[in-house]
Amino acid sequence: MALLVAGMAISGNAQSDKTQVLRGLENNSQSDQEMVTTATLKSASRLFAEKGDLTSVIVIIPADSIVIVLGSDSTYLNVSFQGTEGFIYRKDAAINPEKVALASVEEPADQSRYQVPQEQQQQQQVQQQEPPQESRFTYLENKYGSSMATKLMAGKIWKGMNSEMVNDSWGTAQKINRVISDNTVKEEWIYRNTWLYFENDILVDWGPVKR
Repeated sequence: MALLVAGMAISGNAQSDKTQVLRGLENNSQSDQEMVTTATLKSASRLFAEKGDLTSVIVIIPADSIVIVLGSDSTYLNVSFQGTEGFIYRKDAAINPEKVALASVEEPADQSRYQVPQEQQQQQQVQQQEPPQESRFTYLENKYGSSMATKLMAGKIWKGMNSEMVNDSWGTAQKINRVISDNTVKEEWIYRNTWLYFENDILVDWGPVKR
């Protein structure tokens, strides 16, 4: 009888030890995974490459999407969405209270190329505030100098000017097509009768719009 009781005690201790080992392995496995803070979008939000630059939209993130939070300030969240880092408005997302394993956040199969969707193109046409017409030359002169201001007032464009200068000369394009491939950002700005082609924010070519 004593031997039977001793055997049961040994068996029970062995089972307890095995349970503790399994729990230990599980805890170690969880601790080995990188834990990240996430946020859930309350509404569709634009992912900006630069804070405060409304023309730097990378992609539209749908409502209810999960993003990885990399940093924040009073206005923006620095996030990663499907492998692409950028900024969204803080008001558009709710930070989740518990951290999750990085491996559980879904990543895309191909992160090398994004085509700006039609609805995003429309949102990119947000008209930036401009000074009254009577002070426009003074505004441009203070920004670029007298010689450059005269050219921009006359609606001139030339190869090598940046997109901000084009916007100051011709105004906001009717449509913007953007493709990001590797380290090159290519944009096509469509005006009523002319298309302009930019690479990495520099105007390199233009031509007539074919009807």
